[in-house]
Amino acid sequence: MTQLPNSLEARDVAVQLHSYADARKQEENGSLVIDKGEGIYVTDINGKRYIEGMSGLWSVAVGFGEKRLVEAAARQMEKLPYYHTFTYKTHGPSIELAEKLIEMAPVPMTKVYFTNSGSEANDTALKLIWYRSNALGQPERKKVISRVRGYHGVTIASASLTGLPNNHRSFDLPLPQVLHTTSPHYRSQKKDGESEADFAKRCAQDLEDLIIAEGPETIAAFFAEPVMGAGGVIVPPDGYWEAVQPVLKKYGILFVADEVICGFGRTGNMFGTETYDLQPDIMTLSKALSSSYQPISALLINDNVYQPIADESHKIGVLGHGYTGSGHPVAAAVALENLKIIEERDLVGNVRAVAPLFQKRLAGLSQNPLVVETRGIGLIGAAELHHEALAETPGALGARTNAVFLEKGLISRNMLDAMAFCPPLIITENQINEMFDIAEDSLQAAALL
Repeated sequence: MTQLPNSLEARDVAVQLHSYADARKQEENGSLVIDKGEGIYVTDINGKRYIEGMSGLWSVAVGFGEKRLVEAAARQMEKLPYYHTFTYKTHGPSIELAEKLIEMAPVPMTKVYFTNSGSEANDTALKLIWYRSNALGQPERKKVISRVRGYHGVTIASASLTGLPNNHRSFDLPLPQVLHTTSPHYRSQKKDGESEADFAKRCAQDLEDLIIAEGPETIAAFFAEPVMGAGGVIVPPDGYWEAVQPVLKKYGILFVADEVICGFGRTGNMFGTETYDLQPDIMTLSKALSSSYQPISALLINDNVYQPIADESHKIGVLGHGYTGSGHPVAAAVALENLKIIEERDLVGNVRAVAPLFQKRLAGLSQNPLVVETRGIGLIGAAELHHEALAETPGALGARTNAVFLEKGLISRNMLDAMAFCPPLIITENQINEMFDIAEDSLQAAALL
């Protein structure tokens, strides 16, 4: 047996392959080992404290160290630590959580299906969409459309939906049934002289042109985030959703709203679907559903989606799909308590109250010459760095700036050269100022490197 080194950092390098990392750099530089968290802060094993400006991975809505969630998990562990939802069996927490999500849904939904991550939720949505097409006697209706710079996960199917090159390269993705249409990022995609309103209309026209070119009878669904997250926090231009949704209805194409990041308060409403008056047939949920204290996700489907699936499962005799941890009782119990906290403490109201300062301070970062654009809504935003002006390789400036943020006590995330901000929903105005003070100092320091 190999003798492991003593320090946690060295032990990590010895045994773990990390997500979204360069494995060779990982071997050289090691990892930041986080030891504990409280509120909007986390502390590493050396005692250094950081503002967690990304809520972990866009997800810790109620902050770190929330004792009510710990207690909810402990109670459920003692009562029923595990059971499944296969073969006509279930348990109380999954029933209660499904009821709660149907009640909270901003548009009419019929059924909830539990999964363990946003990736699994979107993967399952795609499988059910294909299943439904077969149930309807439309086996040719299997293509789905998502968007360039969209993010929907990392399974083979959900990574195909994701519209980011590095999620496809060397993985032999995307799958041939997945198509991508124009990213709704006005600054980078607009044509000379094109207004924001005209750009929104062109995005819708690009979508319709793709549908017609492929054959409307072959297109099953459109997947989209209300606000793009990991693609760089892309806020849709005014009129975008008003132009896009009629195209989907015109051709009978299902709309899947990926609420994995936007859901449960991030945009200033409980769901991004409310913020943009969307009418999805399916909603995928995760992250803030449990504040990521437990791995859990869900998809909500309306009756138009459910009925053909139910008929097909009856015809076959089984819906041949499921995960061991679907609706896990501990995860469901934690999610229920998390949703209670969000409602009882009116965290959506807190987002609305502090968002003006958050967006003001975010916009203020544009005074730094490194910043070419800021964009955001609610408590999510990004500052795009101007790597072209410095003749930098895309992502190099963002990575360097991110390292300065970390050194000064702020955890952000650079998506190439877009520096993201997505703090816990409990953040106060004083803490927002603290976070952006660090960001401003870091950008000034990065400009001198």
